[in-house]
Amino acid sequence: MSISSRFAVGIHILTLIEINKSGVNTSEYLASSVNTNAAVIRKIMGMLKSAGLVNVRPGIAGAQLAKDLSEITLFDVYKAVNVVQEKELFSIHDHPNPDCPVGRNIQDTVMPIFSVAQSAMEKALSNVTLADIVNDILEKEKAVGK
Repeated sequence: MSISSRFAVGIHILTLIEINKSGVNTSEYLASSVNTNAAVIRKIMGMLKSAGLVNVRPGIAGAQLAKDLSEITLFDVYKAVNVVQEKELFSIHDHPNPDCPVGRNIQDTVMPIFSVAQSAMEKALSNVTLADIVNDILEKEKAVGK
């Protein structure tokens, strides 16, 4: 199982809004880049708006970033789109057999490891901003001459 694609789509949306900031960023336009339905984009845009990452005006086509690129981290996007609940990236099976030595101890053994792993991932996401993503994409486009 993988992390919900809402995370990658959220990054895609925010990046495209910035790169196309002189254009009109409708849900249809964003959906064409993501290659999905505009309803999916509107749902994720609502999440990004609630998190204070985008400004969307009802009845007026388009969206814009609510913060500077360097102020939006991938962790902000991760939290905004509700990829997982806090401290629940890794789940463990419920009710292992208490009569088995592994069943009796597995949860207490692996949960601290899972917690450290989630914290490390969240820290890594906190160290990357949307500016980093946009700059990388612009550099890649420059390299192919587009």
